[in-house]
Amino acid sequence: MLSISAISLLAAASAAQAATVLWDGSFDQFSTTADIDKWSWANQVGPYQWYIHGPGATSDYLALDASYMNPAGSESHGVKVTIDGTSNWNGQTMERTELIPQTTANLGTGNLLYHFSVKHSDENAPVSSLEHQVVFFESHFTELKYGVNGDDDLHWFVGGTSQWSTPFDADTWYNFAYDIDFSSSTVSLWTSTDAGELEKVAGPISASTSTNSADWHLGVLRLQTQNDVEDWYFSGVYVEDAPITTSIAGAA
Repeated sequence: MLSISAISLLAAASAAQAATVLWDGSFDQFSTTADIDKWSWANQVGPYQWYIHGPGATSDYLALDASYMNPAGSESHGVKVTIDGTSNWNGQTMERTELIPQTTANLGTGNLLYHFSVKHSDENAPVSSLEHQVVFFESHFTELKYGVNGDDDLHWFVGGTSQWSTPFDADTWYNFAYDIDFSSSTVSLWTSTDAGELEKVAGPISASTSTNSADWHLGVLRLQTQNDVEDWYFSGVYVEDAPITTSIAGAA
């Protein structure tokens, strides 16, 4: 039988191995999209920067609802991200609706896991003939893409090359973690669907890993201007220190 002191040492060792959430992107931190809209360069509040979108109201491009989250997660609601013919930002011809972390944490050192879940439905589904960049860093060293081959697959890219892909079926939650080792300049991918625990499917792959902690884009960029309305759904967003949390319920 273990002594109390031995049990305490084991508990301490287990705690030392537990992941630490460095940035929480849960949409439960907002009651309505008006809360997201409170962010500005002069008033940098909340977990997200919100400036990459079209000229319409925030509610034109973002919506919160319980039906917009992966039910296997621990949140009460997720976010619907919309792009359409009005989604041109800053005079660009591309269409973009993107959120970026607002944080003082260092999200670009050591071995970090960038978590998120994404899905679409049959209504306002993404157009497979158009290229989309999905959940990417400014330098695009790792990202998801859709519509790159005119197929219905989500592709995981590293340094401009597809390394893994999966059919992007409607009404299925696709859970991801970008496993980024900034020290060794490698990236790996963990993924699952719906309530399944994350499993490593690719990597480590050499990459030019870098971030200033404010250039990870949660959302969608459609390269061509079209009037088609697309809705993308996200939940389970956070960044943690390794080791990875594989449960879709998130880190404790």
